[in-house]
Amino acid sequence: MSLPALFDRLRLPVIGSPLFIISGPELVIAQCKAGIVGSFPALNARPQALLDEWLHRITEELSAWNRDNPDRPAAPYAVNQIVHRSNDRLEADLATCAKWQVPITITSLGAREDLNAAVHGWGGITLHDIIDDRFARKAIEKGADGLIAVAAGAGGHAGRLSPFALIQEIRQWFDGPLALSGSIATGSAILAAQAMGADLAYIGSAFIATEEANAAAEYKQSIVDSRAADIVYSNLFTGVHGNYLRSSIVAAGLDPDDLPEGDLKTMNFGGNAGAKAWRDIWGSGQGIGAVEAVESVAARVDRLEQEYRAAQARIAPQRAGITG
Repeated sequence: MSLPALFDRLRLPVIGSPLFIISGPELVIAQCKAGIVGSFPALNARPQALLDEWLHRITEELSAWNRDNPDRPAAPYAVNQIVHRSNDRLEADLATCAKWQVPITITSLGAREDLNAAVHGWGGITLHDIIDDRFARKAIEKGADGLIAVAAGAGGHAGRLSPFALIQEIRQWFDGPLALSGSIATGSAILAAQAMGADLAYIGSAFIATEEANAAAEYKQSIVDSRAADIVYSNLFTGVHGNYLRSSIVAAGLDPDDLPEGDLKTMNFGGNAGAKAWRDIWGSGQGIGAVEAVESVAARVDRLEQEYRAAQARIAPQRAGITG
């Protein structure tokens, strides 16, 4: 099955994943102009009324870009909706997204048939993030158009499964749009995700270390300075297992090698919920060893494309030798 037509404008098969607090209009607009899907969590716009302003700005700036650059149109953007029962903003956020006819909706922590129907009603598509085959099947049964497979090594809330295992199981029964998340930070990794069976790569941590990201300078530099061994997997901070930078855990006065278990009951995405854990404890995936500097989104995407094309050229002779 081919991807929906709105993905035809992509320069690279990449979705910039929605980063809590970090993704805002500046990052999203820069990603879309660079030719990849830019996304942000609706809950980043606080108070709720700010979401309307953000969507207005994104729509206007991308429309202006498309008028001025007809040969290089911007990629579509996406809004992430947290479908957890504690998110008391969900209905208001959906109404705002309907007003602006958001092209792509990414849903997390819950699959709802009525939500998918609402998005389809304004002409959008839905992608649901999952960590295993059971949740993948449930999402498609509820009407999601595609899936985001969150494998081991992904930043923030992450799964435990190998990307090979996860993609293989899903592709046994699902031929629709499929993105892969987990330690992807180079162009060769993007190509590897496609070779594995994914249509798109879902990249987050590499974009934390960009000029447009709404992250503290110390956070960005920590992404550059850290390696895969500096990532800690814990459910303490939100009740759901995720990957975090060791240095931020130490700075908070905690022992990263002896963290207590978290509690799902502590998960709260309500409109009045603070984001202290996410500000003090920095999420990151295991792929950050490939991030060598803080740079603009445009420069990062240029680098990804160069690596992607080089990887294609590198394996072409190997394929010819095998099949020839």
